[in-house]
Amino acid sequence: MPEANIVTGQYVQISQSPASIGERILAQMIDIFIVGVYLIGVSLLIIEMNVSMLNSQVFFILCIYLPAIFYSFLMELFNHGQSLGKMAMKIRVVKKDGTSPSIGDFFMRWLLQIIDMGFSFIGALVILLTKNSQRLGDLAAGTMVIRLNDYRKIQVSLDEFSYLDRHYKPVYPQAENLSLNQVDVIQRTLNVDDSTDRERRITSLAAKVRSVLSISNITTTDEKFLYTIIRDYQHYSLEIV
Repeated sequence: MPEANIVTGQYVQISQSPASIGERILAQMIDIFIVGVYLIGVSLLIIEMNVSMLNSQVFFILCIYLPAIFYSFLMELFNHGQSLGKMAMKIRVVKKDGTSPSIGDFFMRWLLQIIDMGFSFIGALVILLTKNSQRLGDLAAGTMVIRLNDYRKIQVSLDEFSYLDRHYKPVYPQAENLSLNQVDVIQRTLNVDDSTDRERRITSLAAKVRSVLSISNITTTDEKFLYTIIRDYQHYSLEIV
């Protein structure tokens, strides 16, 4: 399961993993069971009380149907993004940046749940195809369902992530022109453990990067140059939340 790592504007690193489709289905089944037990229980109670027909209709609307219909919306809104099923499965609804959704976000998820559940194959297909296992309601609201056990929120050093600050001045502005694949090659080269070949590969790659970006008069080492290129690229590309 992919893991999302975000560094917020308050320099808090959030690491979270999307809940699997299996976990979400089980949570949904638990919620459906709970709502079903509730509906049957309250219906039997009203019958036992022998309420008149007119009052019975009012009771059914106010005491049964509305709470059942708005169950997931109200539970997630007032229970930190968790219904009873999600609590049992230890999963939770959050914004993609790790923050808590707003009332509008929860309402949008609930509103589109009709489509996701009414056409269950569509909802399941969207979850399987999206990067963060999001259903249509999540995509519209900008939310995702995460595993609580994999959620980590760590205050990080300002010095370590100083290149994310808006006031940071990149050393090599040309780094913005690199593609994600090119940066990935640089990162993997720097992470090579083979000391016998690592220096040669770094030297060769540094020369290639300087040529592609038209950078000359470099006074730093090749390894430091590549690390700086990556930091400058991240400054331009990483989203400051």
